[in-house]
Amino acid sequence: MDKKLLFVYNPKAGKALIRNKLAEILNIFAKAGYEMTVVPTQKHDDARAVVAGRRDEYDLVVCSGGDGTLDEVVTGMIQSGFRTPIGYIPAGSTNDFGGSLSLPKNMLRAAEVVVGGTDFPCDIGYFKYDDVEDVFVYIAAFGLFTDVSYETAQDMKNVLGHMAYLLEGMKRLSSIRSYRMKVSWAGNEIEDDFIFGMITNSLSVGGFKNITGKNVKLDDGVFEVTLIKQPRNPIELNNIMLSLLNRNIDTDAMLCFRTEELTLESEEPVSWTLDGENGGSHRKVTIRNICRGMDIRVKKEET
Repeated sequence: MDKKLLFVYNPKAGKALIRNKLAEILNIFAKAGYEMTVVPTQKHDDARAVVAGRRDEYDLVVCSGGDGTLDEVVTGMIQSGFRTPIGYIPAGSTNDFGGSLSLPKNMLRAAEVVVGGTDFPCDIGYFKYDDVEDVFVYIAAFGLFTDVSYETAQDMKNVLGHMAYLLEGMKRLSSIRSYRMKVSWAGNEIEDDFIFGMITNSLSVGGFKNITGKNVKLDDGVFEVTLIKQPRNPIELNNIMLSLLNRNIDTDAMLCFRTEELTLESEEPVSWTLDGENGGSHRKVTIRNICRGMDIRVKKEET
């Protein structure tokens, strides 16, 4: 075994199915000739710390968990200062990014892709506030529903799946708040009241496919930006949600564009989520696309 693999996994992700598949996954890695270091995470930020502090002798870093686990691994990768290909075995409740990469939902098949696939150079996001720099894999969002993911108990996610997010979000419809924000990008500037915004590099968000468009590319150096303006009444809110799900852009109620960089400013702190995890509250953020900023293992194209 002359190849080294670092495997970081979240044992509680999704329905904790990896507990029954772990031995078979490790066997797939071993058969492919890898010497393994295996690290189960115990708490938030473990995956980031492990990857950031890894040795440069690893040929491959593999993670299993939800999109939040992948976010931690990519963040650790950037913080380490050197680049190693990433393998991803999706095991969370939604796995938007795994779906965007067409990774198998079956964990053993995903493990086979890790050892037998090809590296895809994929865009990632740079997220800056004050003097702090952070990264995200596929979505930065604020406003309506954005705190649902990290405020929904893991056990509830496991039992209800997508429905957990919807049920938690429905509780908040009576208290929707808006944020007065100035948005600047590529020489453009607009100021308005927004209830929701998402900056994405994904084919699906929250389990909904094509919600950000049908011609999304994960390596084109630009984000898809969707900002929803404050509705005047419940009927208008309902129409906005339908328009979003059907991808029928209502220019009076929504602002949609593509850009490689943008800045959002507000008078009051706005709560953000990065890949479903708490991104903190900030008055000004700058978001930039890091074109092809990571290498992630995907299925080889059939010839």
